[in-house]
Amino acid sequence: MIQLACETYTWQMPGEQYKGKLEHIMDICARAGFSGIEPESSFLQHLEDPVKMKEALDKFGLELAVLCIVEDWHNEEESEEEKKRGDQWIEYLSHFPGTILLTVQMPGADRSNLRQRQDNMISCVNSLSRRASEKGIVCSNHPNSPSGSVFRTSDDYDILLDGLDLDATGFCPDLGHIAKGGMDPMDIVQKYRETVNLIHYKDMYEDGRWAATGEGFIDFQGITKYLVDSGYEGWIVMEDECDTAITNPDELTLQDGLYIDNFIKPLLG
Repeated sequence: MIQLACETYTWQMPGEQYKGKLEHIMDICARAGFSGIEPESSFLQHLEDPVKMKEALDKFGLELAVLCIVEDWHNEEESEEEKKRGDQWIEYLSHFPGTILLTVQMPGADRSNLRQRQDNMISCVNSLSRRASEKGIVCSNHPNSPSGSVFRTSDDYDILLDGLDLDATGFCPDLGHIAKGGMDPMDIVQKYRETVNLIHYKDMYEDGRWAATGEGFIDFQGITKYLVDSGYEGWIVMEDECDTAITNPDELTLQDGLYIDNFIKPLLG
């Protein structure tokens, strides 16, 4: 069964004002009709206590669909601090069976020393994902598209998917980042479909600016139909990065909820 969740990055765009206010974000997500939430780890704050997190999720009728962690992973092996944080989140997710641990690399300033940096990230992510997998935690990896990202083009994706330990981690295509990297989202989803265990929906205009969901050119309906037809069973996570997120992430998310009610949920059966 495909389920729909919402990512907290929309509330990260205004700055720091929503950090520590995950219950507020949960309330908006529930009102928008999502059944799950994907917080980035810095949003947890007091909800790093799993008992308090469970209470908050129950209050708003949500599942912890995904926990997103962001690290540099610059070296061949995880730094002491990266490993410590990774193990902390593995332990945390032992309280939330079925929640996906999503790894995302922080983009750099540029793409210098590209292949070495790619190999280093793959090595670190594989190490973390194997430890998590041994604990029964499902993992996924999410490439992004800022100019300093080391996995942002078609060739980069080939290297990434060839290097990841797919017994320990799946692939999370982000439709917006794929388009920003000059690729066709449908092509990438189809090409790597067997590895996809999570997917992010984000819209973009033809000129490369982020668009409110449904206002850009990305074919969410076509991709949703493909996922259904190909037997995908997992989370679709909505993530809106258009400029409105900077001034009014709550209203933007409620509007996204209307879009999924009208155009995505009817396709899910």
